[in-house]
Amino acid sequence: MKNNYMPITSEISNTGLAVAPDVYMYTTQIANLYMLGNPAKHKDWIIVDTGMPGTLERVKHAMNQRFGSNIGPKAIILTHAHFDHVGNLHQLIKGWEEDVPVYAHTLELPHLTGEEDYPKADPGADKGLVAKMSPAFSREAVDISDHVHPLPEDGSIPFFPEWTWYHTPGHTKGHVSLFREKDRILLAGDAFVTVKQESLYKVMAQEPELSGPPKYLTENWSDAEASVKKLAGLDPETALTGHGRMMEGEDLRSRLRDLSDHFVEKAVPKKEKN
Repeated sequence: MKNNYMPITSEISNTGLAVAPDVYMYTTQIANLYMLGNPAKHKDWIIVDTGMPGTLERVKHAMNQRFGSNIGPKAIILTHAHFDHVGNLHQLIKGWEEDVPVYAHTLELPHLTGEEDYPKADPGADKGLVAKMSPAFSREAVDISDHVHPLPEDGSIPFFPEWTWYHTPGHTKGHVSLFREKDRILLAGDAFVTVKQESLYKVMAQEPELSGPPKYLTENWSDAEASVKKLAGLDPETALTGHGRMMEGEDLRSRLRDLSDHFVEKAVPKKEKN
């Protein structure tokens, strides 16, 4: 994979946050992954996304700390397959008593079977330094053909029926977000994020700011807008995203409504508006 390691680290890198007894957020450099499962009740758990390349040892240490040594996840769920979400995918499939199945939307599968690379990043989408660096990011498809499966068509999450997945395209064709109705926790992936991901300073400082999907890798802005409106309609209490800090309560809802109502103005690159 091109550019396996990125010398960008945020101030919350290598830290974890128990959002709920069965929801744990772990930050790898500038990208978050999530462990779902309550270690106090049982050892079954799943992981949502796998973090940045080059962070495997710290990720496995966090997993072992939470669930016990060498107790692997029942499944890996991918919101999408960009490099910063599949950075440890190959290694986390294996190395346990049994190989771990991976689930993604059917439209994301070509990027997980080696068939289709992602489109080129657009460094002109924003003036921020991360946007300018984006052509160096890997866009190559990974090939886990023997382990990947389409998510169930009924919206359910394997092994964790309290959660529902929603198709939230725009950032990628097969992007999905996860939602749990009972406590209104939303795992939004990169459908929207809680940091201005194009800005190197804001990424490193993790300054909270509810933003649209990262501009430099978003494929379809009309779909992205529809996805933000769909997620705002869920009225989440807590939002956990692929990049940035947790947001919750009325602060989250007001910011998300504002983004939904003014998406073109706030999220879409200027050249896409013309």
